[in-house]
Amino acid sequence: MMADLIAWVLVLAIAAYASGGGTDYGAGFWDLLAGGARRGRRPRRLIDHAMAPVWEVNNVWLIFVLVIMWTGFPTVFQAVFTALWLPLALAAVGMVLRGAGFALRKPTRRLAQRRIYGGVFAIASLVTPYFLGAVLGGVASGRVTVGTAADARVWTGATSVMAGLLAIAATAFLGAVFLGADARRFGADDLVDYFRLRALLAFGAVVVLAVIALPVTHDDARYVWEGLTRGLGLLMMVLAALCAVTTVLLVLFRSHRWSRHTSVASVALAVVAWGFAQRPYLLPTSLTVSQGAGAAHSLRWLALVTLIAVVLVGPALVLLYRLDTKGELEPLTDADTRAAGLPGDNV
Repeated sequence: MMADLIAWVLVLAIAAYASGGGTDYGAGFWDLLAGGARRGRRPRRLIDHAMAPVWEVNNVWLIFVLVIMWTGFPTVFQAVFTALWLPLALAAVGMVLRGAGFALRKPTRRLAQRRIYGGVFAIASLVTPYFLGAVLGGVASGRVTVGTAADARVWTGATSVMAGLLAIAATAFLGAVFLGADARRFGADDLVDYFRLRALLAFGAVVVLAVIALPVTHDDARYVWEGLTRGLGLLMMVLAALCAVTTVLLVLFRSHRWSRHTSVASVALAVVAWGFAQRPYLLPTSLTVSQGAGAAHSLRWLALVTLIAVVLVGPALVLLYRLDTKGELEPLTDADTRAAGLPGDNV
């Protein structure tokens, strides 16, 4: 019972990271396709302005996922990081380079350096979700078992490729929806239509890839495919599709207030559907939740720490996201720091 509870906490944490971190990756995707310095200047300024308050916070969910894995399911953690260390390492390098590029681009004055840092940020925003999706695809296909050695074939199968491409398309969809809402919030009316078109294109890409993925998963990840086409897995996928279609309608009718919520729900529900489809296995079809769970006392302490984190950190995160979506978080200017004073000014 406790192991099942912790497993669902893990799924929800992955869903949170896919939604929050996915939005940031999507912003980087559109940064990559924004065009040259002149044509892409305004979209990139919006991306910088919209991402600045929360881009680091979203990685909290990834850290939470890792802590739950190595504490609650150490056998799974070992198996996944042994068999899939290379794509995970590439994803980690992408996260570091992405953060460095984003942080260094803004204060840099020279155009050539801004292009380098911007290119690193944008390309890493494309590469990182692909490798994370490929890892999930490798697990879902059943290629990862306890004792599986590192091999490119584990994460380059058809399911891994489709999962990686779907991850990119889904993040692009999230990013475009959020940036369209941010453009309206900041009064950039021309960029509302700019990202509206891109949200629709990204949704079309998700639909095309999802259709292609159906026969691929049928042949390459049969157990998960059966879970997604019946029972609660199917229900979650239907709800995810309804939320995605609702998002498109809201974007078409320029109702951006709710479009962000429905877009996040579509991605989160798709992750939850994967959780239902894979149960009772952590590694289909070789390791169940109960077999991969850690010691009982470790699970109890992990549940307690998770509850404390929800109580102490959860409200702060909710407040941060709420303030950000309302446009009440703005970076400090030189005038702000002069007015507040700096440490030692009165000494």
